[in-house]
Amino acid sequence: MMNGVSTSPDKNIVDKSRGYRNKPVSKTVRANRERLQLGPTNAAGFDKEMLALHIAQVLQGAAAMPVLLILIAGGGIYLTGNLQFIGWLLGSLLIHAAILLVTRRARLRDMTSERVGYWRFRFLVLQGLFGLSWAGLLLQECVTCSPGDLGFYRGAALLVALAATAMGTFLLRHALLITFVPAVLVLAAQAALSKSPDAMALAAVILTALVFLVFMTSRMHRANLHILSVQSEKDDLIAELEVAKSMSDEARRRAEEANLAKSRFLASMSHELRTPLNAILGFSEVMSTEVLGPLDNPTYKEYTGDIHRSGQHLLDLINEILDLSRIEAGKYDLNEEVVHLVEITEDCIGMVQLRARTKSITISQQFETTMPAVWVDEKAMRQVTLNLLSNAVKFTPQGGEISVKVGWTAGGGQYISIKDNGPGIPEDEIPIVLSAFGQGSIAIKSAEQGTGLGLPIVQAILAKHDGEFILRSRMREGTEAIAILPAKRVLQSVPAVEDTAPVKRRRKSFA
Repeated sequence: MMNGVSTSPDKNIVDKSRGYRNKPVSKTVRANRERLQLGPTNAAGFDKEMLALHIAQVLQGAAAMPVLLILIAGGGIYLTGNLQFIGWLLGSLLIHAAILLVTRRARLRDMTSERVGYWRFRFLVLQGLFGLSWAGLLLQECVTCSPGDLGFYRGAALLVALAATAMGTFLLRHALLITFVPAVLVLAAQAALSKSPDAMALAAVILTALVFLVFMTSRMHRANLHILSVQSEKDDLIAELEVAKSMSDEARRRAEEANLAKSRFLASMSHELRTPLNAILGFSEVMSTEVLGPLDNPTYKEYTGDIHRSGQHLLDLINEILDLSRIEAGKYDLNEEVVHLVEITEDCIGMVQLRARTKSITISQQFETTMPAVWVDEKAMRQVTLNLLSNAVKFTPQGGEISVKVGWTAGGGQYISIKDNGPGIPEDEIPIVLSAFGQGSIAIKSAEQGTGLGLPIVQAILAKHDGEFILRSRMREGTEAIAILPAKRVLQSVPAVEDTAPVKRRRKSFA
């Protein structure tokens, strides 16, 4: 039924009003699967997320850069006595304030993928202005110190600024390079004009540090991209799992509704079919027994017998379908009473005895005496026993033997065992014969085929009694069917069999 849910009439009846739900769910699943399979393979796929992280990082470290600028300006004034550092400080703080202002605006605006390039360009322009400020630091003159001291101080300040800028802008691609290219160009020009070894060494150190930090920030940028990619894949996978779970729940609910509708349909149709069948059986029996007068043509009498037998067979099949439908629909109620399994088994053996004799089948009995009564549905247990006996007679060959046992289980319950020496059932077909409408290869080849509902009904009835059904079979060795009732169904139970092996071993140890 699950495999054919899309074309099943029951499904169309039960779920016609909910068909529209499949389209958005399927669309979501396809979109998530495409994102997982064709996820972003470059930085452009996460530009929006990376820019959002950069904005958050700039705002969190907003106070760090002003402190660094004040320290550098204060150190420069103390070392050189040049008050122009104050002007440099004010200009740098103004550029930093502009960066913070733009960053706050970007955070408050709805960041769309189309606007990412616009905001990123503005951030890079502001970083370029900050780079001019760092280049301006290199143009400051020394009044009271030697040029060597000023060069060392400017180099140390630039290295600290490089490190601070690298940590604050690694989420914004090319920001570090744009910020310090002007400073490197100024250093290179100064070294070329002065031809001083100190100036050349300073330019080389700053250039080397810039290259190294650009490389490290690129690595950190790629690492963050990878983290975002993994997080995105995880989120998509979680979303797909949630959608799959909802689809599974919906499919299970629809299957249950369809199964329930099927069971109700079969139960209703079985009732409707039994009414005319009873009339057919009654009239055919009246005609075959010639209650209202003899039939002139013996062929007609033979036909009436065929009609009665066929009708009875059809009624038995309908009853089986009805029983299974009631069980599946949860409408099978037990009418429990005090019953003896031995008496039920003896009665059922009597019902199949005539049929067994026609095939020269011997039915042997092995019943434990003084078996107490059990609390079960007598009609249901008769149906279980009769089904198992009928199957045994059906598949036992001419002149075969059937062994019937009734006794105690090791746990204090009672069981009925019916074993035949028929052709047996292949091991891989046992689950098939235990399923509804399932038939093994032996049954299919047999001339006496049924609906395949006998054993499923037996299983269901025993399950309603909290019991168990066991089917054992081997090819060419026969089949054994065991119906087990639990100890709580026995009105006068006996204790479970205990393992006395340890006691024997202890006795031997004392001997």
